[in-house]
Amino acid sequence: MINKKEKAITHILADFEEFANLILQQLDILEKFINSDEIKISDKIYQEIVENEKKFDLFEVEISERIIKTIILYHPLASDLRKIMTCYRISLNLERIGDKIMNIVNFIKSINEPSLYLDLKDVISQMLSYSIKMVSKSLISFINSDKDFAIWTIKNDEVVDELNKKSLTKVIRKGKMTKETQQLLFNFLNTKEIISNIERIADQATNIAEASFYAIEGKDIRHKEINDINSH
Repeated sequence: MINKKEKAITHILADFEEFANLILQQLDILEKFINSDEIKISDKIYQEIVENEKKFDLFEVEISERIIKTIILYHPLASDLRKIMTCYRISLNLERIGDKIMNIVNFIKSINEPSLYLDLKDVISQMLSYSIKMVSKSLISFINSDKDFAIWTIKNDEVVDELNKKSLTKVIRKGKMTKETQQLLFNFLNTKEIISNIERIADQATNIAEASFYAIEGKDIRHKEINDINSH
């Protein structure tokens, strides 16, 4: 007969798998749009993406709370503890992937001049397809305890980075632009990378502050408005 600890862990893994499948579904929606002839995202698809994003936030918080309760109540050890702590770590990453998808969709919606986007569309599609393959294999690695898929994903991270640099450089060089314009674009890309990395540092600081708040108050404030936090 299954005991309470086993039931709690099974519930965590079931929620995790549902969360992972929804992330893959969201990536599939994005890939289908990128590979279509459309430039504007329809209201129906955008709304579906927004609703899924809300579910990601709920999944992350609920799985985290369920893991904490399971550790407190049932004191899982060894492989059980390692399994649910890995669920916790991966859930954080899945939620961040959800945020990145939302960012990409909002950037696409804000495009006023589609010519550059259309020029880069093949590159974007190729990178997205490769990244989705990495996400899928990394999740299968955990769910099926497949070490080879984990190693494949880790090895291919550098491939996507390199693909990004080479493809953008190639597109800019192939474009019908003056050398001055090409240099301007290279400078823009470098500056954008600097700004993006600074933003990621600030994001990590926010994550640390949210963890600190949880340690002090015992309340999970992720995905909440600052006014709601101050009212507590």
